[in-house]
Formats: sequence, C-alpha cells, structure tokens
Amino acid sequence: MRRATLDKPPTFQLAEPAGGSLILNSDTGAVAHVFVLADDIIRLLVLPDGQLRHPRTWTIAPGEEDVPYEGRDRLDLPGLGVGYGLVASADKIEISTPKLRLTIGLEGLRCTWSQRTAEGWTPMLRDRPTQAYDFGWWDGKVRHYLRREPGEQYFGLGEKTGVLDRAGRRFRMNNMDAMGYDAHTSDPLYKHLPFYITRKPDSGACIGTFYDTLSDCVFDFGCEHSNYHGPYRAFEAEHGDLDLYVIAGPDLPAVTQRFTWLTGRPMATPDWALDYSGSTMSYTDADNAQEQMGQFLDRLDEHRLACGSFHLSSGYTSIGPRRYVFTWNRDKFPEPEVFTKSYADAGVRLIANIKPALLNDHPAFTDLAARGLFLRDDDGAPALEQFWDGTGAYLDFTNPEAAAWWKENLTRQLLDLGVGSTWNDNNEFEVTNPRSFAHGFGAPFPAREMKPLQTLLMMRASREAQRAHAPTETPFLVSRAGCAGMQRYVQTWSGDNFTSWETLKYNIRMGLGLALSGISNIGHDVGGFAGPAPERELLLRWIGFGVFMPRFSIHSWNTDATTTEPWMYPDAMDTVRALFALRETLKPIIAVALAEFRQNYIPAVRPVFYDFPDDPQAWADTDDFLLGRDLLVTPVVEPGAEQRTVRLPRGADWLDPWTGDRHPGGTTIALDAPFDRPPYLKRIR
Repeated sequence: MRRATLDKPPTFQLAEPAGGSLILNSDTGAVAHVFVLADDIIRLLVLPDGQLRHPRTWTIAPGEEDVPYEGRDRLDLPGLGVGYGLVASADKIEISTPKLRLTIGLEGLRCTWSQRTAEGWTPMLRDRPTQAYDFGWWDGKVRHYLRREPGEQYFGLGEKTGVLDRAGRRFRMNNMDAMGYDAHTSDPLYKHLPFYITRKPDSGACIGTFYDTLSDCVFDFGCEHSNYHGPYRAFEAEHGDLDLYVIAGPDLPAVTQRFTWLTGRPMATPDWALDYSGSTMSYTDADNAQEQMGQFLDRLDEHRLACGSFHLSSGYTSIGPRRYVFTWNRDKFPEPEVFTKSYADAGVRLIANIKPALLNDHPAFTDLAARGLFLRDDDGAPALEQFWDGTGAYLDFTNPEAAAWWKENLTRQLLDLGVGSTWNDNNEFEVTNPRSFAHGFGAPFPAREMKPLQTLLMMRASREAQRAHAPTETPFLVSRAGCAGMQRYVQTWSGDNFTSWETLKYNIRMGLGLALSGISNIGHDVGGFAGPAPERELLLRWIGFGVFMPRFSIHSWNTDATTTEPWMYPDAMDTVRALFALRETLKPIIAVALAEFRQNYIPAVRPVFYDFPDDPQAWADTDDFLLGRDLLVTPVVEPGAEQRTVRLPRGADWLDPWTGDRHPGGTTIALDAPFDRPPYLKRIR
C-alpha cells in the first residue's frame, strides 16, 4: 500500500457490488462507497483511511416520522435503492439513473454529477481538478472542494443571515446562543443544516448537496481564493466522514421537497398552535410572577385579544439570578397547580421553557454526577461548561438513563402539573472541552464531534414524554437549536433577535433560508427579543408581518426593563385588534400550508422564485414572500413608509383583498400600507 502524494493521488478500482453499494478500493487504503438511492439521489461516502469515523446517522429518515434512538448504520439504510446503469473503463466509471449521472475518474476520485435536462446530460457539480479531497495531504479534517462556475447561485444552509443567495460568503455551522445577533451579518447562529442548492442561472437547473455530518463545519462560496486551484467552493468539517447526498432537480422546489422527505416527515401542528402565543421573560423573572401571569389573562380580556398559548420563560425555575431546570420557585409561583389551571380554564395552553444543562449547585447535580448522566470528562467527572447563569454540565442524551431521567422529571414537574407542551431552549450544546465524552449508547465518543445529536435527542425525549402523558393529543414542541431532521419533532424560530428595522428585514430572509432547507414551521420573535423596546411604528409593522408566519409570538427581554406586549401602546389598540383579526382569517390558510408541508414536503412559506422560477426578476433580492400557493406577502420594513412598491411575479394575476383591485403579473404597483391593513395579494389564476 503506497502513500498518496500530490503528484500521485490514490488510484481507485471498482470492487464487486456488496451491501447495496458500489465500492471503490484504492492502492492507498482509501475507500469510496457509491449508493444509488433513487432516480434522483446518489450518495458518495469517501473514507480516506478506509474506516468510518461516525458509523451511525440520525438525520436520514426518508418519509418517516423518526429513526431508531441509537441511529442507523450508515452502510445499511433500509428502504432505499433502485436499479442503475454502470459503465466502467480503465480510467473512469459512470453510474446513471434516468435523472442523475455520476462520473468518477479513478485517478484521484474526480467526480462529476450531471442531471438530465431538456438539452441532455448537463454537468451540475464538478470536483475541483486539484485536491478535491484530503487523502492524507493535510490535517485529516473532512474536506470537499467543488469547482465554482461563473454566475452560480447557492441557496440553503438554513437560517443564515443576509440575502438568500450565499455566493461570495463564508459560513460556520457551530450551534451557538447568539442573543442579539445582527440579522444581516452575524455567523454562526443556532442551527446545523449542511444542505444547499446550486442553481445555474443560464438554464435554471438546480441540484442539491447534503453533507450528512453533525460536526462543526464551514462552507465557502467564493469568499476564499487561491491562485493555484482556480475558482472553487469548499466544505470542511472538523470530524466525522464525508457522506454526501446529491439530489437532482430539475428545479429548486424538487430539490427542497426531496431533501425534506429524505430527512423526515414534518410534525403535525395542532390547531391551537396557530393562535397568537404570548411570551416575555419579564413576567416570570418578576418576584410576583404568578400574579403577573394572571394579569396577562386579564389584559387579554380587557383588550379583547385571542390567545391560544403562552411560552412560559425560565424564570419559573429561578432562584436569584440562576435557573434550575425542573424546579419551581414557590416564592414566585406559590401554587403551580392553581396557576396552570387558571390558564387551562382560560383556554391558553402553557409551553414551558426547559434547558438541558444543570448548574453545578442544582439540587439534582450531585446525584446525576454520581450516576454518570452528564457529558463526562476523561476522568469520569461531569464535563463542566459555561452556561447561562454560571458553570454547569450538559445532560447526555446518548445515555438511555439520562433520557429516562429527563422524561421522568418533565412529566412529574410539568406535565402532571398541567403544562402540556415544551419549549426546548438554550440547547445548542456549546461543548468546547475536547476531553468531554458522550456515553454514545455504550460506545463513548468525544462529545464535541456531534453536538447537534444531543439537541435532536433532547427534542425526541421531550416528545416521548408528552406522548406518553397525553397519548390522544397531538404533541407540540418548540426548539431554538437543531439540525436536519428537526422538523420531525418541533416548531422553531430565528432565535433571540435584536430589536431593529434591519432585523425585521433580514428575519424574512432567515426564515426563507430555513424553508428552503426543509424547515418551514417557523416564525420570529415579533417586536425583537433583545435591545430597547420597539418604537410604536416598528412594533406595528412587525405584528403586521408576524401574523403571516406559522409561529406568531411576541417575545422580549428588553434591555431598558420594558416589556413588549400587544397593548404597550394604548393609542394603537384598534390597529392591534385589526391585525389579530387578520390572523384569525389567515389561520385556515396557514393550516393548509402546514398540512402540505407535512404531507407533500412543500414549504409553508417560501421565496417568490419558488413558485415563479421562470420569471427572472423573481430571483432578485426582495422583502416579499409566499404563504402557501396563493398569498403574496409584502411586509413594510422601512420606517415612515405609507406605501409599499411591489413587483408582481409574472405568470399569475393578483387581487388586493383590501381594495378588490386586480393586477396583472409582471407589473410593478404601489400598495397603500396603513398599519391596520398590511399589504398582501391573493393569486387569482
């Protein structure tokens, strides 16, 4: 076995097919597996030293509600696989289906993915001709370099900030509690979604790439340049394996829907979860928290506002400035059962905040440490990390005993007391200690190699507890952090945003990036979470946008000690009531859109170009988006605006529901934009 060098890269040869894959062995010990999973999905697994580093996956769940708790064997994914054509020669092999073709040059494993278009086989992805993979030349990280062609567009990667086209930028995936982030530029954020779509503007053809890794990783779309390699784009992961799923289009909707299917069926959403959901940290942080929570119900009645749920912030667990999951501060909530019943009697469901780390003075910390239920240091002690209120340790959800403890306490401390749903928060698992180990279902591994796995299993454990407690009800959960596949369990939002007009503008794009990446049951903290109180105009514009999103919640932790509430500007209450009434009319439309998301993997909210790809101007950066098939939402995101200029997508005619005016597609119009009538249009053909 020889060692690969830059001038003599590995030379591969095709072995006999085995175990559902084509296997290519090399003269250096590197191995590549090719799986033809469907007519439109071909998977490439590259093992530079011939061995899997992470042998199981939790993200691949084709059309399924869930995966086994301990994950799936990467080399044995049931229910996938189709026939294919194979042509082999001395220097290359060609694997093809009716929609997708992979050509592999055997010297150096140089790959080209082509998809069938009206013009025939069109190359869509090509490995960089120089050192596309790390075959022992560098640091052993997972690397993949593709050629970057002129004009290519890149969409996806979830909630990333800025415009939807990622070309020219560089992004990190390292789930982080990014409170008060800049929605235009901040990176990294909360979620781990290593999936993106490449679009060729000249033809409109699209193809998807998903790197099945739970490791911290980096994507570069032309921010980095090197004189020696030509234009390229790059993927780099700190740990794990290069496990690449390529999804043929032909267009962007086909790729998004297929990727969503591949990573699992979205959760069902109960009707009550479409109502306005109240929330603020200030109520539960107050010394008289139970009284303040009661006053919220009184205010709803006073102002004649409908509310279906309340996100109960973590102050109910606090003692002083520190928070202790699965405890109640009985000074602030002297009678939790009475409190929860008051909300149930009012028809407002409670969604309680829960956190996966225990501070080192938590009442249960010593017991759990002795039982080994935390992520552990190499000496067996809890691996301490900085958490919100101080130093603590994360529960290890790869340990069945820890998951059982979580479900037991969630049931006893919340569900049995009348709290029906969970808000899985601060669950980025910011593990920095290289000596921190996870139980790994009996096969320990360094915890920082797969941090989002802990997040995913936390959601799973919370849902299992809710299902066991109320088996006839549709479980409802919310999570801030997550990864591919999280749509199977939870609704999510764009995290702890900052109060500003810029955030309102770019939260729109962050939500659309999530939707293109398989996660469409989403929303934003209306009014902004961190920063000063929103000015009157900003709050009204934000509510006017928020009523169109699946998750509609006003939530805040204002730095000026104010509380963002629907009634914070008394002279605006007629407008607020009108906007809440609009939400009532939109709920059936949102319900249908979420049902389409669950059944057919079509995102509930999506960019205009999703439905109008043949309109070149629909691909321009815009503040507009679609809710379902038929609503064009046109939020006002600039202060002082009395009108909203809208360029209508070509290919449909549009009705202004406020005036009854009809407008042809392809035209640019100015819509009046009073606060109580946010501009939007309905498709009429």
